[in-house]
Amino acid sequence: MQIQSPGPSVALAGVTKSYGETVAVDDVSLEIAGGSFVALVGASGSGKSTLLKTINRLVEPTSGRIAIGGEDVTAAEPHALRRRIGYVFQNIGLFPHMNVAENIVIGLRIAGTSANGRAAELLELVDLPAAFATRMPDALSGGQRQRVGVARALATAPGLMLMDEPFGALDPVTRDQLGVRVRELHDRLGLTTIMVTHDMAEALLLADRVLVMERGRIVADAVPRALLAGDGGAAADALVAVPREQARRLQALERGQ
Repeated sequence: MQIQSPGPSVALAGVTKSYGETVAVDDVSLEIAGGSFVALVGASGSGKSTLLKTINRLVEPTSGRIAIGGEDVTAAEPHALRRRIGYVFQNIGLFPHMNVAENIVIGLRIAGTSANGRAAELLELVDLPAAFATRMPDALSGGQRQRVGVARALATAPGLMLMDEPFGALDPVTRDQLGVRVRELHDRLGLTTIMVTHDMAEALLLADRVLVMERGRIVADAVPRALLAGDGGAAADALVAVPREQARRLQALERGQ
């Protein structure tokens, strides 16, 4: 797969999503530069996944405007919009009756686009052997299934990748390996990537920019180094404190304390 031009910008203006009297996303406005890797973090229920899903219209906002590459997302039918956006989520959602290759190219087939050779190319891209093409999803480990999910999301050569807790169900070693690979693919393919995670360490290590959500609002917006320096405010500091304290305790164990 060839390196693409930088992915599109994403702009949100006054985006709000309410469920009755519950406000899940509260008047969010932000600009994400094309080609950047942005992590969206926050406690459970902070609204981060809901906000992410407004971008590909899996959730329709109550009010506000969203544009990708300067074009309003409502200018195209949802199914057409989603063909231009890669989407990876925690539960993967592979079709159990299709083999790996069929799962990877399903988007191309729906769009009527040739899929010749694409499955093998994409398997190589996510570090899976070509022989996996004929395997069924239930014969794969969790990490392997998630790699197939990433390959499927990349099949239509999207410029924008949305990831919703993509590594949440994986063991720590697999999670770290796949995170590193996703970052490598982001750089290699020139993607714009927005990743939701509750793991601040993951956000700090993978992203160029970290957005912290609390009660439906963006309460911190900074580069990782600034958050580590304590410039993100109370909510961000509380999230940064978790991996920092874990690192301190590990160092104490190493010293025999």
